[in-house]
Amino acid sequence: MANRTVKDAKSIRGTNPQYLIEKIIRSRIYDSKYWKEECFALTAELLVDKAMELRYVGGVHGGFIYPTPFLCLVLKMLQIQPEKDIVVEFIKNEEFKYVRALGAFYMRLTGTSVDCYKYLEPLYNDNRKLRRQNRVGQYEIVHMDEFIDELLREERLCDVILPRIQKRHFLEENNELEPKISALDDDLDDDMPSEEDNPESETKENRRDKDRRDRDRRRERSRDRDRREKDRKRDRSRSRDRERRRERDREREKDRDRERDRVRDVRERERDRDKERRDRDRHEVERRRDRGGRY
Repeated sequence: MANRTVKDAKSIRGTNPQYLIEKIIRSRIYDSKYWKEECFALTAELLVDKAMELRYVGGVHGGFIYPTPFLCLVLKMLQIQPEKDIVVEFIKNEEFKYVRALGAFYMRLTGTSVDCYKYLEPLYNDNRKLRRQNRVGQYEIVHMDEFIDELLREERLCDVILPRIQKRHFLEENNELEPKISALDDDLDDDMPSEEDNPESETKENRRDKDRRDRDRRRERSRDRDRREKDRKRDRSRSRDRERRRERDREREKDRDRERDRVRDVRERERDRDKERRDRDRHEVERRRDRGGRY
C-alpha cells in the first residue's frame, strides 16, 4: 500500500507515473532505508522540508544499486503527484539549489515540451555549483546550468530515461514558443550602437527584416547545437561499437585458449593411454617369457 500511486493521480504519457523509473531501480528504492524511514506517508507539504535537506543529486551507485535520497524524492513526487504550482515554486526557489534541481527534474519527467522549455530555460542563468554522486559513489561538481542543459538534451540522467520532447525550433515554427533570447545576446546587443546614436531611425520594414534575421540566426544556432549533439551521439555510438568489437575479440581469444587447452588435455590423455598399453604389453611379454622358461 505504501508504494502505490495515489488514487486520483493522472497517467503520464499513458502510464503510471512511477513507471517512468525502471522497475529494478524502483525495487531498490522501495527496499532502501531512506525510503522506508524518510519517505513513508510523506505529503506534498512535508516534501519541501525533505528537499531542503538534500546535499547532492544523483541516481544509483554501487554494485547493489543503492539509490540516492534525490532519486527517492523524485519517485515520491511521481507517487503523490503534487500540484503543478508546487513544482513551479520548487523551480523558482532561489535559496535552496537542490530544491530547484528536484523541481526541474520532476518537471522534465512529467511536463509537456512547452512547459519544459518555459520553466527550465530560465535556469540557464543559474551557475551555482551542485554536487553529483556518480555510479561508483564518488562526488563530482557540476553547475546548475549544466544540469539543466543535460535535462533538455540528454536521453538519460541520474539513471532515469528521460521522456522525449520536441525540438525547440519546431515549437517556434508552430508559434507555441517565443524565440529564445540568450543572456549572451543581450550582452552583444548592449555592445551594438543604439538607435539613438544613428541619425536616421529605422523604418518598420527594416525592423521587421532585422527581427526576421535575428529569428533565423537563433534557429540556425539551435540547429547547429542539434547537429553537434548528433555528432556527439554518433561518436559515443562508434566508441560503444569499438568496445563491443574488442569484447568480441577477447571472447574469441578466450575460446581459442579453451580449445587449445582441450586439445592439449586430449593429447595428454592419449599419451597416457598409449603408455599404459605399452606397459601392459611389456608385462605380458615378460610373463609369457617367464612361463616358457619354467616349462
